Amino acid sequence: MTILLVEDDEVDIMNVKRAFKKNNISNPLLIAHNGIEALEMLRSSAANAPKPKIILLDLNMPKMGGIEFLKEIRQDQTLSTLSVFVMTTSNEDGDKIDAFNLNVAGYILKPLSMDRFISAVSTLNSYWALCEYPG
Repeated sequence: MTILLVEDDEVDIMNVKRAFKKNNISNPLLIAHNGIEALEMLRSSAANAPKPKIILLDLNMPKMGGIEFLKEIRQDQTLSTLSVFVMTTSNEDGDKIDAFNLNVAGYILKPLSMDRFISAVSTLNSYWALCEYPG
């Protein structure tokens, strides 16, 4: 199952990759650096392009932030069922409320220590493994 990471911070991208490696998660990981780039990837009609079922989403990004991106995919019939997990530095109640009102599967605050982040990714992996997704 392909996973899309929507994140503009290179250090956070490296941390996600490191946590995947530590947890032996071999799922293909696509990277988009903002919401616009992510939408282009998701809407790509290339036949050989893997279609992600899960999105790890930062909220604070240039060009198109996470909440704006969530609103866009929830209004798109072909993308509205994607599972989205927010991973952000924003501890604002307004962001949490907005995210959950847009049907996120989870909201993870960063920065966690690397050990706690690896543990959080392990928990996410267990969750993904339990979930059944339509073909």
